[in-house]
Amino acid sequence: MLPKKRENADLEKKKSLFFEIGLAIALLLVLIAFKWRVQIKDTELITNPQELNELEEIVPITRQEPERPKVKPPVKIRLQDVITIVENDSKEDPNLVIEEEDINQNTEIDISPPEEVSYDTEIVDETEIFVVVEDMPIFRPDICSSMAEGNIELNKHIQKSIKYPALAQENGITGRVFVRFIVGRDGKVKNAEILRGIDPSLDQEALRVIRNLPAFAPGKQRGVPVQVTYSASINFVLQ
Repeated sequence: MLPKKRENADLEKKKSLFFEIGLAIALLLVLIAFKWRVQIKDTELITNPQELNELEEIVPITRQEPERPKVKPPVKIRLQDVITIVENDSKEDPNLVIEEEDINQNTEIDISPPEEVSYDTEIVDETEIFVVVEDMPIFRPDICSSMAEGNIELNKHIQKSIKYPALAQENGITGRVFVRFIVGRDGKVKNAEILRGIDPSLDQEALRVIRNLPAFAPGKQRGVPVQVTYSASINFVLQ
């Protein structure tokens, strides 16, 4: 078998030589580094010192607070009693003598009954029409004890009594009719009128129902029956 390399090409034998050459080169570089010199330029002197004064000076910003005005303490005012002398304008006799009566157990004293004081009763005008009174009219007083309960029964009665006009049904007319009337001193309904209507046929039906309402409990002002204005609304809706 032939060897792979020639003996002259074997570098292992020359390893010590390469090491010495490398060491010599390193020493040479170190010596050159120590001997190397760099030219140093001389520093320039400032010939014009005024250039330093031309630099802008940074002035700190300060805020001067305004002086507060001195508040003087309030002056205490001392009130003194002022006595005003008024001349006596009384015409009474300064020499008036008060007589004292001797009263004992046997002295008779006349005790008369006090005079009767008559109080005039307030007369209420029967023709006057009130808007608000102490006791408002109540619908169906036989089953209602207050105006609120009466209004609920009034709406139920109106809904049962309404007959929708055929002409209005054919034309599809709906809406709310507002009626105003007067509850008289006897509780009966009178002077019904339309406040706001929507159709003549519906308005007439609303008046018919209101005029045929049963009697209310009349409104009272200081216990006296009076005439009171009342209002109701009837809503016409097609089922």
